[in-house]
Amino acid sequence: MATFVLIPGMCHGGWCFQDLVEDLRGHGHRALPLTLSGVSERAHLLRGGVNLDTHIQDVTGVLEAGDVRDAVLAGHSYGGMVMTGVADRLPGRVAALAYLDAFVPEDGDSCWTLASEQERQWYADVEETGYATRPLPFFDPRATPHPVASLLQPLRLTGGLASVRRRVYVYADRDVRSAFTSTYERLREDPSWTVHALDSGHNLMRDVPRELLGILLDAAGPGGPGTPPAAGGW
Repeated sequence: MATFVLIPGMCHGGWCFQDLVEDLRGHGHRALPLTLSGVSERAHLLRGGVNLDTHIQDVTGVLEAGDVRDAVLAGHSYGGMVMTGVADRLPGRVAALAYLDAFVPEDGDSCWTLASEQERQWYADVEETGYATRPLPFFDPRATPHPVASLLQPLRLTGGLASVRRRVYVYADRDVRSAFTSTYERLREDPSWTVHALDSGHNLMRDVPRELLGILLDAAGPGGPGTPPAAGGW
């Protein structure tokens, strides 16, 4: 049995993984869909100080309190920022990282520095408090504003990622070119990564649930957690 920790993208809660959670549990695995501070059912925690470090602490707290080890972290979109920080801080508890059409940051990166000019315009569309970015009109009606400080704060890494034994990237290639195209093109040339391109929009969990499930199960099965990393750096 593997433990999957599922981290949503901007403005979304753990509810976005509902079907995936049921499928993972149906295969006998433990699946923990998380909602980050200040979003969705945790929107009451929104304040100016909720930043990327807060969201990393949300997840590290779950891993430590539940004594979770050999976890498969799966992060969608913004969730890639969070899971990278988690794996760096708790390297002994993370066996695999699965980025679902997500940011793959390096030390000093933030969503703001990695985003396109169009995305920055969205980030800057904050609600009246100034604390949070509004969800885009086409998002699920359950989507809520997202703490803007988490998009601006740079990620600081200390080298803990080197111990992660498997790294997977899943790219949604239905759009001609997306914010994650350059990441996909870079990682598919890196032998230390397993890279997939799926005929999907950005919401992989909705568009290609069966294919995504298979990729995550593979990350937790033979050749997954417990397998030494391939040659190459982070």
